Amino acid sequence: MAKMDRRGFLSSISGAALGVAAAGLSPRQTAIAGSKPLNFVFILIDDMGWKDLSCYGSAFYDTPRIDALAAQGVRFTNAYAACCVCSPTRASILTGKYPARLHITDWIPGAKQPNAKLKPPDFRQELPLEEKTIASALKARGYATASIGKWHLGKTPFDPQHHGFDINFAGDERGHPSSYFYPYNGPNVENGQPGEYLPDRLTDEALRFIEWNKERPFFLYLPHYSVHAPFQAKPELVRKYQEKVRPDDSQNSAVYAAMVESVDQSVGRIMDKLKELGIEDRTIVFFTSDNGGFLRATSNEPWRNGKGTLYEGGILVPLIVCWPGAMHPGTLCDVPVSSIDFFPTMLEMAGVGASVKNVDGKSLVPLLERGRPPERTALYWHYPHYHQPPAAPSGAIRKGDYKLIEFYENGRVELYNLKDDRKERRNLVATMPDKAAELHQQLHRWLSEVDAQMAVPNPDYKPPAEG
Repeated sequence: MAKMDRRGFLSSISGAALGVAAAGLSPRQTAIAGSKPLNFVFILIDDMGWKDLSCYGSAFYDTPRIDALAAQGVRFTNAYAACCVCSPTRASILTGKYPARLHITDWIPGAKQPNAKLKPPDFRQELPLEEKTIASALKARGYATASIGKWHLGKTPFDPQHHGFDINFAGDERGHPSSYFYPYNGPNVENGQPGEYLPDRLTDEALRFIEWNKERPFFLYLPHYSVHAPFQAKPELVRKYQEKVRPDDSQNSAVYAAMVESVDQSVGRIMDKLKELGIEDRTIVFFTSDNGGFLRATSNEPWRNGKGTLYEGGILVPLIVCWPGAMHPGTLCDVPVSSIDFFPTMLEMAGVGASVKNVDGKSLVPLLERGRPPERTALYWHYPHYHQPPAAPSGAIRKGDYKLIEFYENGRVELYNLKDDRKERRNLVATMPDKAAELHQQLHRWLSEVDAQMAVPNPDYKPPAEG
């Protein structure tokens, strides 16, 4: 594990050594006994890499409010997105299911590469209406629900309002706006002011929703468009980072840094509103990203590669969970978890865990309360699509410390021991053939179990011109 900045953290853990906060009562009893139902704020950032926060080791990006959130909760160092691109991970968050099972395996509508070696499957272009989401499950229990920001899981009638959200602000089928300054020409936002910045406007709407529902339980899903392209930021913040740029730092984009800080300001405003209304002690806050960082904008070092690949740089994401009264503040957790876990986790936190059925994710409540890792054999990924080079169709499995990646074009297999080689530099297939065969077979059993759609040979394949 790379050395990271741990300022402000009060304690750290390894694996199952996560502590509990209260004596006599379980943490969950301490948090909710005799009180109103818990609220949820789920903040999802687009394309934010694992190292794009100062509490995760960035020396360039300033994120004091997110760092403060981590100091109040649990910061995960082995949190994974269920896919290396956005739409599949979003579907996994809302449903608790693997993207391969949902047949949503690429960003919607996906890239067209008609002459590639493999022909990607015709995957779903929307989240099916029959899927239960976190919003629909909580709404049935009396929660007010809102999706404020990027949706990217289908157009009408597959929009947020048909998936359990009372309010949908700025969410449609499009992936990102053409501008972050009003008029955005992308998200469905009206009545903006000249110079208005989209992350600020989304935060304004989120604060209104919290204010309106301060007396009842609510679920706020705040999926920012940031820090995805187009790379645009507030001029005063850009100037700040232009003065900080160091050519020898792998993270050196002043514009991207300013976008990151605007996200940080948004988190701060949300936390300030919860405190102002006196509801911070019964509001659980999640902060994470939909995939690894985009290499043309940031650096995921020391992790290998980035968005669109199944190397650590493409799927490892920041994750902070702040559950007041139910955990030691400033805890560090290295247990591997996935975005499929949020659905069962939130429902158990809300006291409706018994209704969770037919999902792939595992509740993280036992981990957060008692340090007990989720009971599962492995985590899986399936990406039968092309992205920007060197990304290519592939699948992966992580079991314990070992991770295997299979590249579907030619069947090449790579095996890494993440405990000893987190940078994925030493392929162990030749030295550990039995382990590689074991994980390879397990990956293929899982692909069959979830009825994964596979890429097939492309009859229109045109090999790249030599030279």
